[in-house]
Amino acid sequence: MKHGAGEVRVLDNFLTGHKRNIDIFASNKNFEFIEGDIRDVQTCKKACNNIDYVCHQAALGSVPRSVKDPVASNEVNVSGFLNMITAAKDSGVKTFVYASSSSVYGDEPNLPKKEPQIGNALSPYAVTKRTNELYAEVFGKLYNMKTVGLRYFNVFGPRQDPNGPYAAVIPLFVSGILKQIPVYINGDGEQTRDFTFVENAVQANILGLLTDNDKAFGQVYNVAVGENFSVNFLYESIRKILGVEHQPTYREPREGDIRNSLADISKAKQLLGYQPTQKFLDGLAKTVDFFKEANL
Repeated sequence: MKHGAGEVRVLDNFLTGHKRNIDIFASNKNFEFIEGDIRDVQTCKKACNNIDYVCHQAALGSVPRSVKDPVASNEVNVSGFLNMITAAKDSGVKTFVYASSSSVYGDEPNLPKKEPQIGNALSPYAVTKRTNELYAEVFGKLYNMKTVGLRYFNVFGPRQDPNGPYAAVIPLFVSGILKQIPVYINGDGEQTRDFTFVENAVQANILGLLTDNDKAFGQVYNVAVGENFSVNFLYESIRKILGVEHQPTYREPREGDIRNSLADISKAKQLLGYQPTQKFLDGLAKTVDFFKEANL
């Protein structure tokens, strides 16, 4: 393994993913897969047994999904998280890195977003992610656990699923433009996001898992690029890469959405050594090419 891992164990229930995305690792003797749900305590214990580092990404994503079904989001994102961090504690895991979200900033109006300044939550999803951060903080203090929280800002990249009611925006745009079917933009499209290519998020996770900086633990970090673009710009950029003329359809804004998002990534740079290597348009070109080749 690139970073000296003796074994990599993956736990997933494919609720929002696909087995085909991990099939490429099946033949690797250092790779182990457990199909299971983090809502089950025993499954979490099994996953953490004899493991040194945990990278916890499991969650029910999507603000609209949480607005429609807050109970399900809480069961997975809060109860499931608590199961995993408890299992990690009981197994003596060295470092527990977990996914938080920029949604935690809520109605905090200032840009760029800085980790200490958060506002009121605007969705059940935001509540679940903030709760994760609070649990991690408490576990760090009570049980001397080394935790690292990563507040992702609109992570995108190849293999995102364009299907289903809560599909991510970029594969939805690509698929709709190619198929010449209606592509919807919520609100006026001038809302901005700090779109973050997945390679940057992977880098942050590896840095969090392997850091030897004691000051880095018990913290949450923005994981982004530090640049923001409007949804209209995103749509037009995808259309230009594809070389296809297709007009979007505008509709009502989504409940629970924040208007503007832009990250200050100086804390992650300072304490983790994070340095985003993929800018928005470079990552977007790679992503669009992937979906185009995949014939979505």
